[in-house]
Amino acid sequence: MPMTPNDIIGDETGQAHILIVDDDRRLRELLHRYLSENGFRVTEAQDTTQARARMQGLDFDLLVLDVMMPGESGLDFASDLRRTNAVPILMLTAMGETEDRINGLERGVDDYLSKPFEPRELVLRIRRILSRAVAKPPPSRTLSFGDCQFDLNRQELTRDGTLIRLTTTEASLLNALARSADVALSRETLSRMSGETGSDRAIDVQVTRLRRKIEVDPKMPRYLCTVRGKGYILRPD
Repeated sequence: MPMTPNDIIGDETGQAHILIVDDDRRLRELLHRYLSENGFRVTEAQDTTQARARMQGLDFDLLVLDVMMPGESGLDFASDLRRTNAVPILMLTAMGETEDRINGLERGVDDYLSKPFEPRELVLRIRRILSRAVAKPPPSRTLSFGDCQFDLNRQELTRDGTLIRLTTTEASLLNALARSADVALSRETLSRMSGETGSDRAIDVQVTRLRRKIEVDPKMPRYLCTVRGKGYILRPD
């Protein structure tokens, strides 16, 4: 029997896991039902903030991402995501112009589907993207900071190959910063993304501890920097 993408990609059930990111609740529910009926595991997010939170705790095989949403657009989210994550993205858009499609492809989107669309076509495009992904080797998800390297998959920090012990909170915080490398994140955002439920001061304390582990001079940080009025930013090599 020939193998399908769901035989290789997916969770322990063999189902490819799809994240739908769209502010239209009715469309999310329709897509959720249709994709589930076609053998996919489905999770929903109403905006990019919720999508990031979902992706902190779950690995997805493909994102179905809307372009126009309140706050951060799907295009900006895709561009930011591509810094650290190669998960396939199928963009949904009401914009059918060639320039819009090119803009998305330049930001790392794998395919486009213009609204309105036939759900069957969506399934066919998803399966085609997943079949291509099967043949690709898993992408490297390691960021370097001088002599240190952080593996986003394992959430492990090493220096010249030697493991540096991180607490659960430190690993979660560094993972949140690494997933949004070169982007300033507020203390509130870092608290939400890392699961640190304390005050802003608690984030400051954890950042100080991380600096001691990745910086040559923690008092003059080169990689984990403070951005006045915004929060913290991780600047890998």
